Amino acid sequence: MTVKVIMERTVNPDQQGELLLLLRQLRARAVAQPGYVTGETLTSIDKPGTHIVVSTWNSLPDWKTWESHPDRLEILTKIEAILTTPPKVTVCMEPWAPLPESI
Repeated sequence: MTVKVIMERTVNPDQQGELLLLLRQLRARAVAQPGYVTGETLTSIDKPGTHIVVSTWNSLPDWKTWESHPDRLEILTKIEAILTTPPKVTVCMEPWAPLPESI
């Protein structure tokens, strides 16, 4: 069962370039992780400085492994230092899929 992870992060508009560079670094490391399927980064049209990242993983355990991976945490520390609000993270699955054993 695949899962989608939706992350919303907001920075000051003058720090968007820095955030996008860090998100590219994060993606470059994520693609090498077991279970990573795909991802996309979106920029809000009506909320300046707001960026949404949607990643797809083969399973919840695959995402959980990456979520706590040292490579991810290293870049995440840099990202969180420039955010203007706490990040929002939502993990989703298809509504007809069976619930995973560990949520």
